[in-house]
Amino acid sequence: MEVERIELLSGVEDQYGGVVVNIEDPMDSMLFSSILEASIFNWRQQGKKGVWIKLPIQHSNLVDSAVKSGFRYHHAEPDYLMLVRWIPDTPDTLPANASHRIGVGAFVLNNNKEVLVVQEIGGKFGGTGVWKMPTGAVNEGEDICDAAVREVKEETGIETKFVEVLAFRESHKSFFEKSDLFCLCLLQPQSFEIQNQVSEIVAAKWMPFEDYAAQPFMQDNELFNLTTKICFSKLDGNYTGFSTVRTCTSSGKKTYLYFNNRDANHLLASKQEQA
Repeated sequence: MEVERIELLSGVEDQYGGVVVNIEDPMDSMLFSSILEASIFNWRQQGKKGVWIKLPIQHSNLVDSAVKSGFRYHHAEPDYLMLVRWIPDTPDTLPANASHRIGVGAFVLNNNKEVLVVQEIGGKFGGTGVWKMPTGAVNEGEDICDAAVREVKEETGIETKFVEVLAFRESHKSFFEKSDLFCLCLLQPQSFEIQNQVSEIVAAKWMPFEDYAAQPFMQDNELFNLTTKICFSKLDGNYTGFSTVRTCTSSGKKTYLYFNNRDANHLLASKQEQA
């Protein structure tokens, strides 16, 4: 008697002893359930550990079958859902989803010691009359230094050059239970004519830094008061933040290293000599 052979799911082995499956073609959920069970048996026999299923949004009919087969949600993006299952009878060591969202704030100061400030339409500061620095979230695949420049351009129309990260703040259970890492960046203006973003910004202007710091909210809020003092200290030449140098990771990817720039010239000179 001939036994029907079930076609298994194809996947790509990852470097941690697991397998990644990318569902590309439409499939009946009942058929998928049978194929998935047979594939799990096969992966267990092969000694595989974690199994990742990347499920495009157009194949969302397969979610129920995957969950019933022991898979759980790992993360979701606009066009796909990632499901994961740990196969062996050992402690699950699969990495959790990204834990942090990264934000930036831009301290932009002109030669008249005026700081670039905005009033927002919505959010925490909407309708409060508080003048604040341009802020925003870092996009996926975007460097912190580039995000700060982009946010200033989007909100005020001002072109800037990144100088350094002055400080950063971490808080938890912020955005959908994610932790929030906020970097205060010093930027140098390259243009000065303001064109504020009408969809999000009520107004933008150059404001004397002393007036910015004297706002009641800046005086009464401990965090904002501390960051204002850091900016004052930077203006007086008594504070050094973290500047950037372009480098490579162990895998060859281009990246930025942020470091205290007191010894920047010495470090960069050494890097150029080695190159």
